[in-house]
Amino acid sequence: MGQRDAELDRELADLPSELRWREWMRRIEAVLFASATPVAREDLARVVGQGASIDLLIEDLAVDLEGRPYEVAQVGKAWMLRTRAAYAPAIRAAADVDSQALNLSEYDLAVLAAIAYHQPVSRDGLKDIFGKEISRDLIGRLAERDLIGTGPREPRRGAPYTFVTTEAFLAAFGMESLRDLPDPEQLDDAGLAGPSGATEV
Repeated sequence: MGQRDAELDRELADLPSELRWREWMRRIEAVLFASATPVAREDLARVVGQGASIDLLIEDLAVDLEGRPYEVAQVGKAWMLRTRAAYAPAIRAAADVDSQALNLSEYDLAVLAAIAYHQPVSRDGLKDIFGKEISRDLIGRLAERDLIGTGPREPRRGAPYTFVTTEAFLAAFGMESLRDLPDPEQLDDAGLAGPSGATEV
């Protein structure tokens, strides 16, 4: 147990059970509020009593936040607080969100989509999809924003790295898991797949 953990009374044994539960909910809300990235179950477990159900605490917190402009969102195996979509115009009108924008070109986004749909995929795999070499700089831009990470090495000569999307990717695009990716046919119908077929599975 670390120094920081030792300072926190996790069990709250002196409180009645209902107040203890509410305090654990508030702690989870505070941690999610303060974190810029999704928070994993094991990290949330550090602020509540041993054996307390993180899932039930999250469910109760979600109910508690109904009617508020933000909500608890699951991202992969972690959680974050996210502004409800209805408030996006107000935030854009009043807050400095430009600095938080991804600032990716259309081509960068196409490569990111290809990685999302074909992961784990190597630069050679991306070259096959796009018909041209994908620069290390482009891969670096996506990695720098923590949208992609390295996956398993390919089992062939030179064992090149593959790339996979991250939980930050899911959070940036408002998805809980990769199952939330649009169906490639839907993208085609919307004219978003592009001539490269980058999103064909």
